[in-house]
Amino acid sequence: SVCLVVKGCDVKELAGKMEAAGVAFDINGYRDAPPGLRFWCGCTAEPEDIAAALEWVKYFHQGGTGPEPTSKPACPNFSSGPCKKPPSFDWYYDPNKVLGRSHRAKVCKDRINKSMADTLRILGCPEGFKAGIVPASDTGAVEMVLWSLLGERDIDVFHYESFGTTWAKDLDTLGLKYNSYSAAYGKLPDFTPANPNNDIIFPWNGTTSGACVPNGDWIPAEREGLVVCDATSGAFAVNLPWDKLDITTFSWQKALGGEAAHGVIVFSPRALERIRANKPSRQLPKIFKFSGKAVDDICAGNVINTVSMMCVEDYLKCLEWVDTIGGLEGTIGRTKANYAKVREFVEANEWVDFLCEKEEERSMTSVCLVVKGISEEGIKDILSKMDKEEVGHDLGSYRDAPSGIRVWCGATVESQDVEIMLQWLKHFYEEATRS
Repeated sequence: SVCLVVKGCDVKELAGKMEAAGVAFDINGYRDAPPGLRFWCGCTAEPEDIAAALEWVKYFHQGGTGPEPTSKPACPNFSSGPCKKPPSFDWYYDPNKVLGRSHRAKVCKDRINKSMADTLRILGCPEGFKAGIVPASDTGAVEMVLWSLLGERDIDVFHYESFGTTWAKDLDTLGLKYNSYSAAYGKLPDFTPANPNNDIIFPWNGTTSGACVPNGDWIPAEREGLVVCDATSGAFAVNLPWDKLDITTFSWQKALGGEAAHGVIVFSPRALERIRANKPSRQLPKIFKFSGKAVDDICAGNVINTVSMMCVEDYLKCLEWVDTIGGLEGTIGRTKANYAKVREFVEANEWVDFLCEKEEERSMTSVCLVVKGISEEGIKDILSKMDKEEVGHDLGSYRDAPSGIRVWCGATVESQDVEIMLQWLKHFYEEATRS
């Protein structure tokens, strides 16, 4: 009956963790004896079992919380773009026989137009709003607007992550006059200088920074300029205030897990009026031209260049899935549930925190985490192990962002997968810091 004194920890708590992990039972000291551990080492005990139990004592004493998780996520995909496919995804199918057809064929145009009509309906866009598919994902959509439309008025650019900063740099390239309002990763800029006479550009959700605009109250209701919103990781994840947005861009590869390479632009009636009358002051490549009647052609399914009908069908499948879960309320609800799993994990573990400190300004889709007590190389090693173990793919922070973890929590992800993945993250973190 070997009695041990354990220094620097709560012995009962340590013994409780070992019992909960199923690695050693009944090792507390006798009730009348000094606090400690008591191991039976009689002839019926196996030496290797005693050695293993003592390794667990060391593990829990050094801050470990449990053995390697026994389950894995059903889907370990947590990329922030392209994002996880919807749960209903089952490879490509062609019930409307559009594959191999011209995208100008009536059956294909009908499918393109249905995808945009369903988009406007599900997002809750008011009557008079129109939408069209454009080349080159959300980046192409924003660049179209910058190159083709802006310059008539001064511009206010609000940026707080890599893509918003890119839009500001592009305005420099174009020689356009603008006011720059910026913030560091994880923070939002001051929006109060927004001028109703200027055109305004901003990202709603910072995919690379983990910050998100909480509302559109700062946008002037009475305004002369247009509001251009890059909503690529916000669409289908938050309620967008359509009365405050004139041109809204996104890519279906984000919140709905569609395929890459196509962008969508949603136009308000004010935006359509100005675009129809617009005469660009510079020469433009074909894929950037949408002024005059071209914008109505785009919104009628006459896309600028060839679209992938496979991607359109895939997007329509995504939209069908959204309808089955209750529409926009359903996607927002699933996103919140996924984010809640991360928040619970952060609250329970002191070594990890949100890059965005203010919860009301925090993204619930692209959730960015700071990992404490470990180097950037150490984080990369943890992510490599998670990738190899197939318990969490594509979790690294964006290349221009501070080192850390980025978890996609959009609606297509399952909350139980988030929870299981985080337990593996904890396991590998403790393994790394223990060694």
